[in-house]
Amino acid sequence: MIKEKKTGQLIVISSPSGGGKGSVISGLLKNDNKGRWLSVSTTSRAIRENDIPGETYNFVSKEEFEKKISENYFLEYTNYVGNYYGTPKEFIKEKLNAGIDVILEIEIEGASNIKKLIPEALFIFIMPPSIKILVDRLKRRKTDSYEKMLERFHTAYKEINEVTKYNYVVVNDDLDEAIAKVEAIIKAEKCRVDRIEEVFLDTKEEEIHELLMEDDDFDNSGIGDKIL
Repeated sequence: MIKEKKTGQLIVISSPSGGGKGSVISGLLKNDNKGRWLSVSTTSRAIRENDIPGETYNFVSKEEFEKKISENYFLEYTNYVGNYYGTPKEFIKEKLNAGIDVILEIEIEGASNIKKLIPEALFIFIMPPSIKILVDRLKRRKTDSYEKMLERFHTAYKEINEVTKYNYVVVNDDLDEAIAKVEAIIKAEKCRVDRIEEVFLDTKEEEIHELLMEDDDFDNSGIGDKIL
């Protein structure tokens, strides 16, 4: 029998602004709110109408963020479209050691930083169905000025070209389907051979089989041919 590693999986999910990573992650947490934990990033950007402090992000001033940088508070941080975003170290290792999967919702540059630190993490890129739909989503937000929206669009266009640095890409055309695909990826990753801690015998039949295979008086020649 196979014994899987007890540690949780670090799951990094990114997308261009407007790609829908937040909606996908909400679906993942709804499906499993005990075996998964979302590490809430810290940001210096302004709070939007639909933001929930402590859930969407931990909001701080630019000065507070820079103070936390000096205190080595972050696992990684980046400056994205003029605002700081960072991943706090606190609780991540504790959750993983407890067997809980940790989800990081971070920007492309932040994901690149994580990959250098923890290359064995799972990296998933959420892709918008098309550039046109991405632009429409950004327009519907009505949270940015025209200049800021243009900046986000140009940044998103460059970010899409970074998709090859991820393990998987999921197109977010239909939200439920996108969530299902990410679920399938996470389940498949847990079946990887490198997540096997050990192989052990847990039935009498398996123990007897091993003893017979090691016994010189037991003729096991030709077994391979018989199976084939």
